[in-house]
Parts: sequence; structure tokens; C-alpha cells
Amino acid sequence: MHAFGSSPRRSFLSRLAGAAAAVGVGGAFPRGLVAQPTQGHDAWLDKQTGSHRCLFDFPLHSEGLPLLHMFNYLNTYASAYGTKAGDVNAIGTLYFVGPTSSIPMAFNDAMWTKYKLGAYLKLDDPKTKAPSVRNMFNSPQAGDPVLFGGAFSQASIPNLQRMGSTFLICNNALNLFTGQMAQQSGGTPEAVGAELRANLLPGVVIVPAMVIAIEKAQSKGIAYNKQ
Repeated sequence: MHAFGSSPRRSFLSRLAGAAAAVGVGGAFPRGLVAQPTQGHDAWLDKQTGSHRCLFDFPLHSEGLPLLHMFNYLNTYASAYGTKAGDVNAIGTLYFVGPTSSIPMAFNDAMWTKYKLGAYLKLDDPKTKAPSVRNMFNSPQAGDPVLFGGAFSQASIPNLQRMGSTFLICNNALNLFTGQMAQQSGGTPEAVGAELRANLLPGVVIVPAMVIAIEKAQSKGIAYNKQ
């Protein structure tokens, strides 16, 4: 298992600036990549109808620990407090960029393979001993170097969704991530952005900015849990 330390600040900011430039920051994002003014940005909030609601804020993947905390929240309410389906809602946030970020958790295996997201996160597949080409957070397997072995397999993204979770991805962070993947692959930001968006995991919701989504959630009385 790799250790997930932060990149040196100067190096990280330099890469971030390069990604921003690739998608047009300094002027504006290419129109196809920007969250356009449409209705329904907050439709995901209307689905948080449970008596118990909590937003788990994790810009860092932390090897899946935030997902385990979400499972613990939902499962304990059911087992200890006797809540029923729909009584409890959990919200997970996928954003930030760089080798510690949670944003790659939002994509299917095809994107993990094409854009080498295992290498991006420095996350190796224990079977191949090479950077993972599958999203271990979505479909964990025994022995994966994330907190999902054995009983923790229930903390996969699809199972958490079945239990009452909603996962959000930040459009602004996605634009920066798109720039990084375009630079890495030699593709255009428009083409890469369209492909990434078409290959989000089912049910993942794009919000204009995570800072606003968090504020919107708190304005609705949803509890906040910083991971």
C-alpha cells in the first residue's frame, strides 16, 4: 500500500495552474465545460427527506475511510435505532484535485483504465502489483488496499447509495481535473470533459460548486461531518 502524502505546495500549485490554463482559466472555461445557468441545481436537496441527514465532507479519498464512516452512520441508525429505509440520508462530496483527492472516486473502470487513475492516486492493485485500472471504491475486492476488506465491502459507493446516500461532484473541480487529464492524455479539454461526464458512476450528481452545495445543505438543517 502506498502512503498518500501531500505534494509539495509549489509543485502542486504549478500543476494546478497548468490544468486551469488547459481549460481556459484566466479568461473563462470553454462554454461546454462550464455549469450553465439551468434549473434544478439543487434538486438533489429535495431528495434528502429523512429524519436524520448528514453531509460527509471529504475532498480527500483517505483510502476509503470516509465511505466507511458513511456506512457506519447509516448502518448504526438502522441496527441501533431501528430506522427504516428512507429515514436516514448521507451525502458524500467528491472534489479537489491531485493524488490525495476524492474526485477519481466518481468515475467508472473505463476511465480508471484510460486515464490511469490508479497511477494518479498512487493506488496499486494487489493482484497485479501495478497501478489500479479499476475503481476500488466502487467495486472493492478482497485484499484491495482500501478499507473495504471483508465486512467493509458494504461501504462501496453503490451499496451506500442503496442505503440512502447521495454523492456530489464539484463542477469547478471537475473542470480542473479535466484539464489535468487532457494534458496527460493529449486530448482536448472539450473531448475529455465530455467523456468524463458521460462516464460518471450512476447516480453521482454534478453541482456547480461544492462550497455552495455545502452551504445549501447546512441551510436545510443537514448536519456537517468533516472527514
